[in-house]
Amino acid sequence: MHLSQSARSVSALLTRWRFLTNSSSLPLPLSNSSPAATPASAEMVWNVPLYEHDHPWYDHVRLKRVFVTDGTRHQVVMVDARKLLECADRDNTDYVLKPVAEWHAGKVRGIREFLDPDNPRIPQMPYVTISTRRAPGLLGWVGLEREGVVAFRNGQHRARYLADAGARWFPVEVHEREAALLREMCGAADDARTAIRPITVDGGGNPP
Repeated sequence: MHLSQSARSVSALLTRWRFLTNSSSLPLPLSNSSPAATPASAEMVWNVPLYEHDHPWYDHVRLKRVFVTDGTRHQVVMVDARKLLECADRDNTDYVLKPVAEWHAGKVRGIREFLDPDNPRIPQMPYVTISTRRAPGLLGWVGLEREGVVAFRNGQHRARYLADAGARWFPVEVHEREAALLREMCGAADDARTAIRPITVDGGGNPP
């Protein structure tokens, strides 16, 4: 017995419904999961120029992110080196380093070799946190003026060496809830976004 047109339509709909129900538990394809689209070893690197002519060993430093896993709640902020260290010098809770000129020769050499762009291992950018406190003087006392206080969670030696070697700006990483405050207190000039652009490199540190 032949099915009527309406019966065949109902049967086709039921068949399609069963197919969709059974396939709904299958894993969905991940976006950008193709190795050709995004190599697993690829990472972003910031080339920081050094403008100090008395630093003959190299003219730039490479830095990469600290937090690279998906869903990280940290941001990269381009900071003015002088402003950042001024805020860091106000820290009275964590260890604050002396100027580079007062470091012993072995420490200077070690940081210089660590930051050398010919080093196959790319150093991580400094990782900081920032808060504010009342500024000195009358305006601070009445709560009308505040100043930034930066604490290094990692990378204080490299930050101070970069500034001493002539870096005007460099990237740091900070928690997303403090990113706006860090930009306000220590943010780099617009020139920094032109001078320092992140690039993608492969596992050997070369552009893919």
